[in-house]
Amino acid sequence: MIYFIADTHFGDERILRYENRPFDSADAMDRELIRRWNETVSPEDTVYVLGDWGKLSPALLRGRKYLIKGNHDTLDNRSYRDMGFAEVYDLPVILEEFWLLSHQPLYVCENMPYANLFGHVHASPLYKTFSSQHYCVSAERIDYTPVSFDAIRQHIQAKLPFGHGS
Repeated sequence: MIYFIADTHFGDERILRYENRPFDSADAMDRELIRRWNETVSPEDTVYVLGDWGKLSPALLRGRKYLIKGNHDTLDNRSYRDMGFAEVYDLPVILEEFWLLSHQPLYVCENMPYANLFGHVHASPLYKTFSSQHYCVSAERIDYTPVSFDAIRQHIQAKLPFGHGS
């Protein structure tokens, strides 16, 4: 199974204040993110992290992990691979010839044959969680839990709200 998440910001105390995250400390946030991740993802699954990882060994989390770097991911790609990511990308990735995976939202209009999965905007009310051609997987929008590719497709197709961040 394939999962997505963005903007985990592991170890970052400032993100609690900036995004009004419901945790008392970065340690408490990290423990909860790890718990939710490992309860959802199996060792055989794949997880695309769409930027802003933070400071945590990916080895603590289940699944094969790919990082599409965000604006806070400042180490070189080899460092992230040495930490445990299967691969690291500086630019957006195209998955299944349709899904554009990026950290920041990309411009996609209704005449384009693509949909964009992204993070970066956290819970900003300026962006919808999803439409027929995009889905935001910022941690705040997906209950701090990796969301499955199947659930994303179902929500986009059915145009139903998802979780607490819709």
